[in-house]
Amino acid sequence: MLRTVSCHLSLDVRSPLELYVAVAVADGSYDRTEQLVVRHEDGLLDVLEIKSGHGGRSHRVHAPAGRVVVDYQATVSGAAGPSPVDDLDLVEYRRPSRYAQSDRLLAFARDQFRGLTGTALVEAVVGWVSAHVRYVPGASQPTDGATETLLARRGVCRDFAHLVVALLRACDTPARLASVYAPGLKPMDFHAVAEVYVDDAWHLVDATRLAPRDTMLRIATGRDATDTAFLSYYGGDLSLRAMTVTASVVHGADEGARDDDGTGLRTLR
Repeated sequence: MLRTVSCHLSLDVRSPLELYVAVAVADGSYDRTEQLVVRHEDGLLDVLEIKSGHGGRSHRVHAPAGRVVVDYQATVSGAAGPSPVDDLDLVEYRRPSRYAQSDRLLAFARDQFRGLTGTALVEAVVGWVSAHVRYVPGASQPTDGATETLLARRGVCRDFAHLVVALLRACDTPARLASVYAPGLKPMDFHAVAEVYVDDAWHLVDATRLAPRDTMLRIATGRDATDTAFLSYYGGDLSLRAMTVTASVVHGADEGARDDDGTGLRTLR
């Protein structure tokens, strides 16, 4: 499979700051050619790559005040390979976190999904969230977590993913969040999905059912959006003027991938 992705960010930096962007495709066993360029109105800025968990890579830039533009593009062929299984992950991703407050959803989850385990539990949780939460752009706040989504019954992709993760963790099943490039997503943007550990491997689930899972490309992975934000900064202030994301499959996606209905277990590849 051959996929191409890109990201363009235009930022107004009001005072000097330390900028971190997580827009690069994660490391994997596929072949990848890419370019990341960060420009200030006075010239190119130095970029430092920082490795994170699960192959993720963020990039640090010391940005002066003024207009800063981030441009990333990559062409990826092949598949990433299976996600390694780490015993520490299986502990950490059972615990509640900032946006996946599984400890507050214990009673609901254990009543709603009583007696279910393994694949049956995963399908039930994803199906419940897909059926009971509406995808509504702009309906949630950046600080909303799984509990707010459960009450409001609406949100965007990160809200769906947080609720899936929290419900699975409340049922003692390891689950985590991944940010991805998602060919076929409409409207095109960065996308958030959940991964669950079942049948001795990490599998991808997406309760929004807005894009085929077989063509998605991992960017960052972690407990929740705290670990997967595409943009963060410290020591100053900025505003996001414009953002454009693209993701497409040049060739190699079969009909089954394009017609993914969200059921069954898949892996990020």
